[in-house]
Amino acid sequence: MPNRLIDETSPYLLQHANNPVDWYPWARRRWSGAGRRLSLSC
Repeated sequence: MPNRLIDETSPYLLQHANNPVDWYPWARRRWSGAGRRLSLSC
């Protein structure tokens, strides 16, 4: 699992850098597809 938080400057993000979670720091490029609708059915 890549460690995407290791180069962050935020103390909060750095304290979670070694958690076993696939964290992504906030970035506008991550939200580029967020405007699309998603339809789910159960």
